[in-house]
Amino acid sequence: MTVRAVTSWDVWTTTARVVLDHRDRRHLAAAESCVREVLAAVDDACSRFRSDSELRSRAAELERGAVVSPLLASLVHQALDAAETTGGDVDPTLGARMVALGYDAAFADAPPTDTPMELAAALDGRPAWKRVLLSGTFLRVPHGVVLDLGATAKAAAADMAAASVTARFGIGVLVSLGGDVATAGPEPHGGWQVLVQDLDDDPTERVTLSPGWSIATSSTQKRRWEQAGDARHHILDPRWGLPADPVWRSVTVVAPSCVLANTFTTAAVVRGHRAPAMLRAHGVAARLVGANGDVVRLGGWPDERLVA
Repeated sequence: MTVRAVTSWDVWTTTARVVLDHRDRRHLAAAESCVREVLAAVDDACSRFRSDSELRSRAAELERGAVVSPLLASLVHQALDAAETTGGDVDPTLGARMVALGYDAAFADAPPTDTPMELAAALDGRPAWKRVLLSGTFLRVPHGVVLDLGATAKAAAADMAAASVTARFGIGVLVSLGGDVATAGPEPHGGWQVLVQDLDDDPTERVTLSPGWSIATSSTQKRRWEQAGDARHHILDPRWGLPADPVWRSVTVVAPSCVLANTFTTAAVVRGHRAPAMLRAHGVAARLVGANGDVVRLGGWPDERLVA
């Protein structure tokens, strides 16, 4: 069994994990500190659950338009790119609807309330995400639109954290934030081995990532709550503003960046039965676990367990 140097801690209702080759063990504490710095910066920039985050605290300014930090601009840019790539399936303008459905900092069990989301989306016939203006670091968010960057920001944090560790110390690293896993730098002996499994009773598979590649999993089984007797999960279908039909228990994708991998996993959950066609069209290596536990592999997802 290959020995690795590993450290982990709880963050954002999930587990952060930093993995180094055993030969780089002396850098483990410093690598953890580096990753924590990146995660804190991302949280400060765009957390929907903190009133003092840049995105929330400047909401009134952003309705008129304002220059924002380069980090927030980058996170919004990636979120809008994800929307464009998926034809709006990954929609960063569903923040108000998420709150109305009870997905807030305390996972509140509250009845749905009328929100400005539906009105904002219908003002000129364009979806709300197409009316968010980002030019360089100038950002304008239409009145009534609440940005929720959760579908891409955690993956972006994994990408940035891995890149930061490699840039600072010149070593290979794997950074895992729950279902979002990014690698950077030299490959360790035996490669980066990742166990692909959502819940404990789901089918398992182990893959080996080539250096610099990432893997992400989106699940309809985690981040669940009940509201007025209805089961909810956190991946919304933008067409209805409700949790996507759980055709898939989980979807896993391998891609050159964690943001891109997460973009496709989220879109696949939203598309349900239409997901395989979308993933094939993009040539994406994917593994989908159906509601009955059956596994569908696409785009060269390998039986030999080697990816990229």
